[in-house]
Amino acid sequence: MVDEKRAGDTAVMHMTDVADAFEWQARHAEWAGSHATARVVRSFAPMLESDLAIGKRMREWPGLTLEDAMPLRLAGGFHNLQLTGAEQRLAPIYRGEIADQPAVDAIILAVARDHDARLMPWLDGPPQTNEAGRSAGIMAQLLWLSARLGPRFELNELGASAGINTMLDRFDYDLSGVRAGLAGSPLRIVPEWRGAPPPDEPVEVVSIRGCDPTPIDLTNPADALRLKSYVWPDVPARIARIDDAIALAAEHAPLVEQMDAGQFVAERLAAPQEAGVTRCFFHSIVWQYIPSDQRGRIEAMIEAAGAAATPLRPIAWVMVETNRETFRHELRTRYWPGGGEQWALLGEAHAHGAWVEWYGEGVTPQS
Repeated sequence: MVDEKRAGDTAVMHMTDVADAFEWQARHAEWAGSHATARVVRSFAPMLESDLAIGKRMREWPGLTLEDAMPLRLAGGFHNLQLTGAEQRLAPIYRGEIADQPAVDAIILAVARDHDARLMPWLDGPPQTNEAGRSAGIMAQLLWLSARLGPRFELNELGASAGINTMLDRFDYDLSGVRAGLAGSPLRIVPEWRGAPPPDEPVEVVSIRGCDPTPIDLTNPADALRLKSYVWPDVPARIARIDDAIALAAEHAPLVEQMDAGQFVAERLAAPQEAGVTRCFFHSIVWQYIPSDQRGRIEAMIEAAGAAATPLRPIAWVMVETNRETFRHELRTRYWPGGGEQWALLGEAHAHGAWVEWYGEGVTPQS
C-alpha cells in the first residue's frame, strides 16, 4: 500500500481538479491510519455541486489545493463542531460506526447546511498541525549532531504554531532503546523504530523558543480546542498526546513569539551565542506554508551564518519536512562547520510520528 501511494504521489504537484485533490487527501489519510477522516474528506466532493457557501468557495479555490491543505482546513471545522458539542451527528462517523460512504456523504452535507456560516472561516487559513510525535525525528537528529558538535543546543523553532514542539525538551523519549528528554514526563514519545537505533549521545537543551505569525495560546481553552480540532479524531494516540501537551503548557507555557520566520531567524542570528552551544534552527511540516521569497531569505541567512561558524559556536539546521515530489516526510540536517555544504538525509518518518525509519550513516548526504 505504501509503495503504491508513493508511486502515485510523484504526479500530485500537477493536480488542479478540486475533486481529485479530495480523493488524494482521503487516500493520504487512510495511509496515515485515519479512515474516518478519509470518509469525511471524500464527502466534500458532493458539496461542490451544492448551493452552500463553502461549496462555492471550494469549487472556485485558486491553485493547488494540496499545497495549502484546503481539505484539512474544512476537516478541522467539522471536528470542531463535534468537540464543542454543537453537532453530535458526526460522532458515529468518527467512531467508525457509520462507514458507508453514501451515508457519510448525506450526514456531512446535512451538517454543512446547518453550519455553513460557522464552517466558512475554517477555510481562511492553513491547518495548525502541531504534532508532538514529529519531535521524535527532531530529537534523533539532535542525537546525531551531538556526536559532531557537542551536546549543548540553543533550539529555535520556525512555524511553532502553539509551541508543542517548543516543549520537546520536556518529553520523555524512547527511540529504539535510546532514552532522551525528561524521564518520567507524562508526554512519552515512543515511535515504532525501523533501522538501527540513533546515536546514544547526550543532548542538553540550554534554551528553546519558537515563532509563528499567528501563534495559538495553549493555555487558552478556546485556542487549545481549536488546535485539537485539527487532530484526526479516530487516532487516539494523537488525541492523548495533544491533551498531554496542553497539560504541560499549563505548568509552564512554551515561549512562542509572534513574528514571521524570516524576522525570527534574523533576530536569533543577531543575538549573542553562548560559547560551546550549537545554535540550531528546526521545523516540522511547516516549510511549505512559508512564502517562497521568505524561504530563500531564511536559507541565505542561515548559510551566511554557517559560513562564519566556528567549532566554539556552531550552527545547525534540522527539519522533518515533506518532499514535495515524493510526499515522503524526510529527516534532513545541515551543520557548520564541517557539514554545511549539503543536507544529510538521515531518515524518514510517518506524518504524525507513529514510526521513524532511521538511515543514519547508511545514506550518502543529498542536496
